[in-house]
Amino acid sequence: QVQLVESGGGLVQPGGSLRLSCTASGTVIFSITFMRWYRQAPGKEREVVAGIRSGNSTNYLDSVKGRFTIYKDNANNTVYRQMNNPKAWDTAVYYCYAPRGFWGQGTQVTVSP
Repeated sequence: QVQLVESGGGLVQPGGSLRLSCTASGTVIFSITFMRWYRQAPGKEREVVAGIRSGNSTNYLDSVKGRFTIYKDNANNTVYRQMNNPKAWDTAVYYCYAPRGFWGQGTQVTVSP
């Protein structure tokens, strides 16, 4: 059974930085075809923020390009999402996702002065 555990959320000021982690158990991430970070803001639908494939190619939501970076550490079985220069509209619960419907529990990120 695959389990994904996110960590690293919290309060961050605009212009600051924050890194989220998603650690997998029950599988090895280097063998997974892709992993994604999603987010869901209050009153809005869940949306894909960033994705990374097994070959390390990445893709991003247009509004986060140049500010967010997704990368993985196979040795630690962890996928990261680095957030630089966050904006107020980045406030949301962030979720890690692996293929076949595996989700993490979510971690809250609040961007506020």
